[in-house]
Amino acid sequence: MRKVVFLNSPKLWQGGFGPNHPLKQERLQRTYDLLHELGAFEASNVRVIDPIPPSYEELALFHTREYLDVVQSLSKGEIHIPASRYGFGPGDNPVFSGMFESAGLKVGCTLLGAKLLVNRDCEVAFSYSGGLHHAGPNFASGFCIFNDAAIAIHWLMNQGLRVAYVDIDVHHADGVQNAFYDTDRVLTISLHQSGRTIFPGTGFIDEIGVGEGEGYSVNVPLPPYTDDEIYLWAFDQIVPPLVERFEPDILVTQLGVDTHYLDPLASLVLTTHGHKTIFEKFSHLSSCWLALGGGGYDIDVVPRAWTLAFAIMSEQSFPTKLPPQYQAKYGGEWLEDQQAPQIDERVQALTKKRVEEVVGHVKERHGLS
Repeated sequence: MRKVVFLNSPKLWQGGFGPNHPLKQERLQRTYDLLHELGAFEASNVRVIDPIPPSYEELALFHTREYLDVVQSLSKGEIHIPASRYGFGPGDNPVFSGMFESAGLKVGCTLLGAKLLVNRDCEVAFSYSGGLHHAGPNFASGFCIFNDAAIAIHWLMNQGLRVAYVDIDVHHADGVQNAFYDTDRVLTISLHQSGRTIFPGTGFIDEIGVGEGEGYSVNVPLPPYTDDEIYLWAFDQIVPPLVERFEPDILVTQLGVDTHYLDPLASLVLTTHGHKTIFEKFSHLSSCWLALGGGGYDIDVVPRAWTLAFAIMSEQSFPTKLPPQYQAKYGGEWLEDQQAPQIDERVQALTKKRVEEVVGHVKERHGLS
């Protein structure tokens, strides 16, 4: 059985943007509690490891020092700084006390996972609090203060490694794509709801990279109402052949589950059965896998979906019903969805046709036809 590391600290779900913000830190606590109550961490091939806060120099692998200073100052409550210039303010990215340390610890999880993989201390590392893929070098964006994926990939590149990054969050992985848009040492693939209908309004087929990076940025923008069957077909057409052709040293995945049909911020209609199949496909793509969390705003869905992901990573089987203690504390009954969305047949047929057109164009752009 392969060696698996789960990066965790109770500090990960302390603080945050506040109770009325869509990104609720409680989803992390629920995920940990569910895995703990299922006995997932008792397996002989699993280790739970506390993250190490990143150094300033590690954060500066991607972010500007000016931005780091600003986040640190805002985090301490300094009010003279023009926060909006750096993406902070009411709405997506409100300032909160201790945010430098809170966001930094999530980076620490992802970086430590990368280091453990490179040192061959494990074969899979799950930084479930990471996957904050929108932040830019000098600004916060889309609930993301630091871009842990970009930082870790820069660190991996400095070790001489080739990295394939595959992002299944419902939102385009704009921050990670932009970070490596001009290099052929990182392949970025993002499957997401089309930017014509959702934040951040990017991620179109013709965004393929520039210079040496031309052809190494891949985008699969999907229409609303894309379901399990259509999504999985598109995934199979694009992701395995491109990753296998690239021959990465390490696979980094962002496992956002805001593609779920119950998610309040998006319009794709996957179920946990679809998510589980995607996780299984990732499991077979590389023997060196750094898995990150990501989006997911239905607080009942996220813990269940990421528990299914960890079951695949660690080669464990869990009962179909949620543990009694978990049910008593958080509600719910089943680990996997017992219902699926009902979609009009005409809508489904139209969506399938549009996805086939998108996939055809992507394959043509990237030499898969």
